[in-house]
Amino acid sequence: MTSQVSSSSSATAEPPAQEPSHPPVIGDVLGEQRKPVKETRRLDRVIIRFAGDSGDGMQLTGDRFTSETASFGNDLSTLPNFPAEIRAPAGTLPGVSSFQLHFADHDILTPGDAPDVLVAMNPAALKANIADLPRGAEIIVNTDEFTKRAMAKVGYAASPLDDGSLEAYAVHPVPLTTLTVEALKDSGLARKDAERAKNMFALGLLSWMYHRPTEGTESFLRKKFAKKPDIAEANVTAFRAGWNFGETTEDFAVNYEVQPASSAFPAGTYRNISGNLALAYGLVAAGQRSELPLFLGSYPITPASDILHELSRHKNFGVRTFQAEDEIAAIGAALGAAFGGSLALTTTSGPGVALKSETIGLAVSLELPLLIIDIQRGGPSTGLPTKTEQSDLLQAMYGRNGEAPVPVVAPCTPADCFDAALEAARIALTYRTPVMLLSDGYLANGSEPWRIPDVEDLPDLRVRFATAPNHTAADGSEDFWPYLRDPETLARPWAVPGTPGLEHRIGGIEKQDGTGNISYDPANHDFMTRTRQAKIDGIQVPDVVVDDPSGAARTLVIGWGSTYGPITAAVRRIRREGGTIAQAHLRHLNPFPANLGEVLRAYDKVVVPEMNLGQLAHLLRAKYLVDAHSYTQVTGLPFKSEQLAKALVEESAND
Repeated sequence: MTSQVSSSSSATAEPPAQEPSHPPVIGDVLGEQRKPVKETRRLDRVIIRFAGDSGDGMQLTGDRFTSETASFGNDLSTLPNFPAEIRAPAGTLPGVSSFQLHFADHDILTPGDAPDVLVAMNPAALKANIADLPRGAEIIVNTDEFTKRAMAKVGYAASPLDDGSLEAYAVHPVPLTTLTVEALKDSGLARKDAERAKNMFALGLLSWMYHRPTEGTESFLRKKFAKKPDIAEANVTAFRAGWNFGETTEDFAVNYEVQPASSAFPAGTYRNISGNLALAYGLVAAGQRSELPLFLGSYPITPASDILHELSRHKNFGVRTFQAEDEIAAIGAALGAAFGGSLALTTTSGPGVALKSETIGLAVSLELPLLIIDIQRGGPSTGLPTKTEQSDLLQAMYGRNGEAPVPVVAPCTPADCFDAALEAARIALTYRTPVMLLSDGYLANGSEPWRIPDVEDLPDLRVRFATAPNHTAADGSEDFWPYLRDPETLARPWAVPGTPGLEHRIGGIEKQDGTGNISYDPANHDFMTRTRQAKIDGIQVPDVVVDDPSGAARTLVIGWGSTYGPITAAVRRIRREGGTIAQAHLRHLNPFPANLGEVLRAYDKVVVPEMNLGQLAHLLRAKYLVDAHSYTQVTGLPFKSEQLAKALVEESAND
């Protein structure tokens, strides 16, 4: 995702000039009109959804609006939503791609429940999204696409623009395609090529409506299409034409202003960042802070591939990326790199974790640091590749043969993916163990402002490799025992291959305690199994923090991963309406925080919202014997805060 960086010492700056002196570029359509007087209304927040065919550029349009919104200083949260097909059937409901952006002058946590504005590029986009709109919402419709054939594709017997079915909304019919082609009539482009710029016309119109900066988008377009300057200028022209259309047309009598979120952020330098980009940066930072080469063995899979793409750009930081022929080869290469002394990782999604499971078990047996990054998606099998879910938790906990415990860490917001990557690396390097990091599609593709940290404030992850023998034999000779453990962490020494005198055997067969020799002794296997489990159980993680300002709440809502935003927004809503409810959120899922049992038992009722069928609730019931109540959905979409607030109130009322 293209992002904007503020170099100021605070999160916001003076708003840039909002009326660039672009002359009207649509000729007689706009140029001869008298400029009407426009009213500007101030809002505290807005939710916009761009929707169209998967080839209409809705993700790019939303991306650019987001970047300009971030540079302006608003808090924001986004929800890209697109089909799994590379090019889904045009004009059909399954082919609709959308991008939702929530931005505000205050702290926000979610991309919003319902759009205030829908930009519908065709009948399919309107029909797929109309049910989400509240009464009074604004709809900007590309009327050029409302042909009989296009409407019939999605089941419209008559045009919804004429039959009164949209009376509850403020509808703005705009011939986006016609206006774009007219604006580009002198560009030399064929009509088909000119029509492709209609998303930039729509972006220009929305930029005018909400006082978004324009210079960044024009610069972006010229850079993106630098090898095709005629295409670049056509997109810039269409963008300006949309801005001017909003400025001059009488249909848009009002524009809106959302001030920067001055009080939402501590002082610092901020940028807009997606979850996958934050993960990639966190991994690079972990390599730098550990002073180890970073190695990624990966096989492309949605929605994790962006991490491979991003890390491949950072060879200057000692990053090596290897795109393997399959998932098994990818993690095999990563484990080999870990044995060789690298900070190694592999990225995948749920189906790939299943294929990697035997090698993860091998990493448990070898006791080597390895990061397994799972960007969860809807399942089972191929499932819903572009939709979000939290259904890999039990797989992360138990999805290997034998007793093969693995620490599990989960970020809670797109920006938190950076810190979660560093925490996963800390655990892997300190305790010599593979670590599972569970992100998901919602975090991976969503974005929010991120405060760029000072490198000096990041944790010191340096490790000491074994360099000399560590054991004295009965005859007084010295040798190297690869499974002689640190008494505090139970971690074994990490010896780089080729270090003189530190040769040792590796492999998947059970090791003898200390020597690492092959062992079939029952007592030794029992001891090694229990020791590996004790090492994971003994990992030091922070206590869970409870948000219970009244101290009188009887219900605790507890979540993990990307449910943090919807849960927190729902809790805030309940408290604003006079209710009392406590909240806690888990980053560490194995081992759980040491105080978690005490926290759970302090409340009469525990509610666990999850985007699965109750996996964390299952774990809490099993470990702590508490009656954890599940509230679940597996729609491929995140919870809506209003829906969740209502469910939590009902759960509390059932005490």
